[in-house]
Amino acid sequence: MSEQDATARPGIVPTALRTAGTLFAALYGELTPHSWHDPRSEHDAYQLFHQRSLAMGWLDDRAGAVAEADPVRRAAVAPGLWAMNDAGWSHPLAAPEPHLISWFQVEASAVAADRPLPVQPFLRCAEDTTARIGTVRLAAVQLLLPVQGLDPAARPPSAQVPSLQTVDWFGEEDPRTRTPVKVRIDSGRSPVLPSVAAQLAEGLGRREQGVFACGASELADPGGAPVPPFDDSFWNGPPQHGATLTGDLVEWSCEAIGWLAEAVADSAAALGVRTPLLVTVTRT
Repeated sequence: MSEQDATARPGIVPTALRTAGTLFAALYGELTPHSWHDPRSEHDAYQLFHQRSLAMGWLDDRAGAVAEADPVRRAAVAPGLWAMNDAGWSHPLAAPEPHLISWFQVEASAVAADRPLPVQPFLRCAEDTTARIGTVRLAAVQLLLPVQGLDPAARPPSAQVPSLQTVDWFGEEDPRTRTPVKVRIDSGRSPVLPSVAAQLAEGLGRREQGVFACGASELADPGGAPVPPFDDSFWNGPPQHGATLTGDLVEWSCEAIGWLAEAVADSAAALGVRTPLLVTVTRT
């Protein structure tokens, strides 16, 4: 489905394969298109994201292979991190502010016991796709995290929060790059998030990591919730029960945001959250 279709809506593509759930990202800010970019080009957000996912080995093509009659071919298909759903540069349900510059939706593959949700590669692919057509000035990233697809009981003792295994990627930090952020986390109609928000913030601050220094947490005003570019029925919306964490990221990048989202998802799952979480990270 192309973004040119005015009736396009984010939706879930049925699959017989076990998955973690729908992973969604919206990038907000400013996009200055390259002078050579043709907005009517067939190389739209969907195609570019699909191609980038395929090139990086992150695309799960098993859904197509399952339909094949040849079981040998089915067995030979290597699993990826996600199956493609939809993408676009704009969306009819997006709020005027902040300005939406691109959005991407995938069906995340089932997560291995020692691995996090693939938010870092997902956002890397989203950022690469957007930067392919222009210069990006990112102001905020909004994510729908399928926390219900995580099984904390299956985590080995050494990987209760698997993203902690990769903190050394950010180890040689430039103190000048540290960026104040606000992290709004919302469980929609489920009241679970506010009840565990203090524990979530405390846990992030207690862990041996310098990626996100959590300063404080407070219950969020439901009226101040960012409006996601999809219908409430798509998850557990509307945003009603949330908390805001303030602190600073090691750097303002999709990789750091992705790492933080992975840590939030696993920490929330360990505290009993079993519903999708809407997470918005805003540069302050």
